[in-house]
Amino acid sequence: QVQLVESGGGLVQAEGSLRLSCAPSGRTYSTDAMGWFRPAPGKEREIVAAINWTGGSTYYADSMKGRFTISRDNAKNTVYLQMNSLKPEDTAVYYCAADSRSGLRIGNDYDYWGQGTQVTVSS
Repeated sequence: QVQLVESGGGLVQAEGSLRLSCAPSGRTYSTDAMGWFRPAPGKEREIVAAINWTGGSTYYADSMKGRFTISRDNAKNTVYLQMNSLKPEDTAVYYCAADSRSGLRIGNDYDYWGQGTQVTVSS
């Protein structure tokens, strides 16, 4: 069974940092595009960041640029989201997603989704 398991969420004060991890199981994700998403008003989910299968191409939503960094370690079959300078408006459930199409993907039509990890930023 294909699973994506997120971890690393929690409660942090504004301007603090968290690192989310996504460790897929059930298949190898080393050639998949990966992304992080969170709910948004009027949308099911909005993209936070995305990375292609090599890690050579990345994408960030405008409000995350300069604060968040997506990376992956294909040897560990894991993708990360380093979140710095967190703001109360970053409070959300963050979802990891994987897609068998290897190129950078910024839409929400990913093949596989995790259950999410809660991030709460206090002011």
